[in-house]
Amino acid sequence: MAKSKGSWKPRGKITSAARGSKSTTAAKDEEANTESTVPVKLLQRCLNIYCDALRPGDEDGAVLQEVKGHLYNRDFSAAFGKEEYLRVYASRWSPSRALGYLQIFTDVQEYVLPNNGNNAAGEPVAGQWDVVCLGSGGGAELVALGAWMNQVRIASATDLKLSVSLVDVASWTAITDDLQRYIMTPPALSQYASAAAKEANAPLVPESALQVQFCQQDLLEQAESEVAALVGKAKLVTLMFTLNELYSANMPKTQRLLSYITSSLQPDALLLVVDSPGSYSTVTINGAEKKYPMQWLLDYTLLDAPRKAAGSGSGGQEKPKWERVLSEDSRWFRLPLGLLYPIELEDMRYQMHMYRRLAEEEEDEEA
Repeated sequence: MAKSKGSWKPRGKITSAARGSKSTTAAKDEEANTESTVPVKLLQRCLNIYCDALRPGDEDGAVLQEVKGHLYNRDFSAAFGKEEYLRVYASRWSPSRALGYLQIFTDVQEYVLPNNGNNAAGEPVAGQWDVVCLGSGGGAELVALGAWMNQVRIASATDLKLSVSLVDVASWTAITDDLQRYIMTPPALSQYASAAAKEANAPLVPESALQVQFCQQDLLEQAESEVAALVGKAKLVTLMFTLNELYSANMPKTQRLLSYITSSLQPDALLLVVDSPGSYSTVTINGAEKKYPMQWLLDYTLLDAPRKAAGSGSGGQEKPKWERVLSEDSRWFRLPLGLLYPIELEDMRYQMHMYRRLAEEEEDEEA
């Protein structure tokens, strides 16, 4: 049974100091184009889930500084080596990401669920969607997907069900289990709540509609058969603020992972990549190092490399495996005023790219 959230105390609204600033007219125009379209009430409910599950507070300050020190030194095994570190990390950085990811899932819904999950006759489509979130430590994708699913089920009356696989090299099981429990638990109500309020009180997502599993795996060390078992049934695979870290860790193995994902996914499956804008990775060619934008490397691997490899062969051009359906070089998610959380949150700046796995007949058309 979930505990009441009455023990956590909001320490003030998110202020403009937490929002960052830009001075140019172009930057202001960009900000104006990225206003949140998600109801503030739903954003606040996501934050309440973190408060209930992880109990963030000022008393975490000393542990947070230890985590920051390990992250600064890029000692990730130490930063994510203790359960207390994981809890503090998740309560500090995951909530902002979860709200940003919720906006992203809302923005790409037309690709993920055409016609809001309805068929050509306008009838809700029932069934289960498999989603695989690679590098999803901290639970931000889980909370965002739960909130997005809440919106979809309310808006279209669909009986959509999600099976979510969270994959990370660190052991986030305890954190994701706690977040999942509160996603599926109705919010605590005042003892003076009306009978109507009690009747309407419901979890963010019913337990029957969401299956979650956490897989502790090193993605760069997975064999092709293991990647296929992980993503083979997925309709959506996400790499949220993960791909550039993988590139930085080992370029050839990251390229190999992307090729395994390509060979494993079914037609029409989607790959969603979100990362810091302006991310670069260093590639060594003939002993010389050169930096390339992450997006260029991604496009080269998914869109260009197969064509070039085929062109150097016996004559035929290899059929493309992907089409890029969406690409944004730089966007901001800005936290709306009025949200309550015990510690400061930040806006999120990101680049976003989505690709659709082509069917064989579409490959013929693209070739």
